[in-house]
Amino acid sequence: MAKEREIKLPIEDLPALRRSLAKLGALVVTPRVHELNVVFDTPEFDLAKHECLLRIRTKTAGTSRGRTSGVGTRALVTFKRPVSAARSNGKGERHKVREEIELEVSDEKALAKIFEGLGMNAWFRYEKFRTTFRLPASRAWAKGLVVELDETPIGIFLELEGPASAIDRGAEALGFEKTDYILANYMALYLEYCRRRGKAPSNMLFAKIRDVTGQPNSKIFS
Repeated sequence: MAKEREIKLPIEDLPALRRSLAKLGALVVTPRVHELNVVFDTPEFDLAKHECLLRIRTKTAGTSRGRTSGVGTRALVTFKRPVSAARSNGKGERHKVREEIELEVSDEKALAKIFEGLGMNAWFRYEKFRTTFRLPASRAWAKGLVVELDETPIGIFLELEGPASAIDRGAEALGFEKTDYILANYMALYLEYCRRRGKAPSNMLFAKIRDVTGQPNSKIFS
């Protein structure tokens, strides 16, 4: 099973971040796409109790001012679990490290029905807009580093995924310190966001607004 190593970073100043990425020569490898994520678990939350995640993610390309084109849609199913004790480097990791299996599926609705038939429920949904960058080959230290800008209903975050040394150097080059690292997933961040505001949690979805045509759109960050 492949191993995923990543961190999140909170973004308070998006224009400043874009300038920092430009200085590093960051290149967009996947333009901005909309992602809808559906998390499945048993009624007893057996997966969550074991820190496992089963998710169907639908990506829709061609976003423009909050609209999706309906073309370029891909669906991925992902299973994540903690690194087994035999393969773990021990406690105190400064990055989030998980074992991960991910594959593309042709019919996400049929797969969801299979999960439901196996006794699982789609109990949490969250969405975001993601733009993916890589640094140029001239930045040899950044080999294998993936930089992902996430616009979410609870704020903007940057995910760095790759080798440990590349994550740390990339974060430093962008003006962050290790104390800025976030290891929580979006579900945990959303629950904390609701707790601080005294709101009852539901799904982490964008509020719907209407555009100039009168059609509903997702509220996004400019």
